[in-house]
Amino acid sequence: MDDLSRQALDYHNSGRPGKIEVCPSKGCSAASDISLAYTPGVAAPVLEIHRDPENAYTYTAKGNLVAVISNGSAVLGLGNRGALASKPVMEGKALLFKRFADIDVFDIELDTEDPEKIIQTVKLMEPTFGGINLEDIKSPECFEIEESLIAQCGIPVFHDDQHGTAVICTAALMNAAALAGKSLDKLKVVFNGAGAAGLSCAAMFIEAGIAKKNIIMCDIDGVLRLGRESGLTGRQAAFAAQTTAGTLAEAIAGADVFVGLSAADCVTKDMIRSMAARPIVFALANPRPEISYEDAVSSRDDIIMATGRSDCVNQVNNVLCFPFIFRGALDVRASKISSGMKMAAANALASLAATLPVTGSVRSAYGRDFTFGREYIVPKPFDSRVIEHVAPAVAKAACEEGLAAKPRADWDAYRTELRNRMSKYWHNNKGV
Repeated sequence: MDDLSRQALDYHNSGRPGKIEVCPSKGCSAASDISLAYTPGVAAPVLEIHRDPENAYTYTAKGNLVAVISNGSAVLGLGNRGALASKPVMEGKALLFKRFADIDVFDIELDTEDPEKIIQTVKLMEPTFGGINLEDIKSPECFEIEESLIAQCGIPVFHDDQHGTAVICTAALMNAAALAGKSLDKLKVVFNGAGAAGLSCAAMFIEAGIAKKNIIMCDIDGVLRLGRESGLTGRQAAFAAQTTAGTLAEAIAGADVFVGLSAADCVTKDMIRSMAARPIVFALANPRPEISYEDAVSSRDDIIMATGRSDCVNQVNNVLCFPFIFRGALDVRASKISSGMKMAAANALASLAATLPVTGSVRSAYGRDFTFGREYIVPKPFDSRVIEHVAPAVAKAACEEGLAAKPRADWDAYRTELRNRMSKYWHNNKGV
């Protein structure tokens, strides 16, 4: 067992096992408190909610409570490990929701791979939650599950493996392309990995301005191309390219952008050298990327490189997305998370890195000063400014699209509210 694995096990086992606990938000130190929190006083909010279901947002935690739901069929980097073994990941997700956006979470692991059972179970739990975050559910079932729940539920449903990845990759691509002096509509993009994350990233890239004809996708069997003998899912077939390239090495030659959402060490230095001038490389497999940061940057000096790792510059990681998207959606009571809301998040992340340097009090989140450049194309999650940029952008998009049950108009006041909220959280939970 390596040192990191041992440290991780010690971390999870120290003190109270696991990473989360439930803490009351109201006092309970006397009999009078019990009579208010439970019987007989609790009858009053029960009757108010029965009279008007909207009162659930006034008298319960529903409006700040998200369910993180998985069946463990596609645990990041580990494959199908089942519902129980996925629990540490879901608890980790809960920790990140709370730490970065003060959102409470129940993690729920469902012991089934039947999409209909998952859909029915989650739908039945809708009254409990203000939002649903789906996680680590294998493709293609994840698409059916998410789409069905979005259609059936009146609260936001978000499959983070798809959309969180797409949002942060799109933000990183916008800034990387600007630094490389390249127009989005001219970029030639190669994906390795044609699962949920890859397909969703490709779709969002197109929405951002990438020409679909300039996208080549690869999976374990090679390039997704017209006439390929091995079967493709319907979503993969939509990206089948008219190309003679059959392998990743052939596809990547001359490409402007490589996006890896696949497996470790599948890209070589020679492949990177074969790319176009000023290449953009996102090697996002975890814990080991498709090519290491060191190998990539040593292969050529004009590269813009990102990984999913926190120990390298330009960490492209979903934690920059999901807490802040849900914060904005919950605060205006959005009924769904739309494409416009996701693009608003991507634009906000890109703008923060491109326009505001890392100095002063923000410096502690980065360890040193940064200005927009090849080593700083996206913010880091510990940058306290992220929530103030992303959540309002998402909330505003929801309001403009008519998706907000509680729309806002004063965005400066909302940013101040967010700043105060997180300052209070951090003051009360130092180190958590």
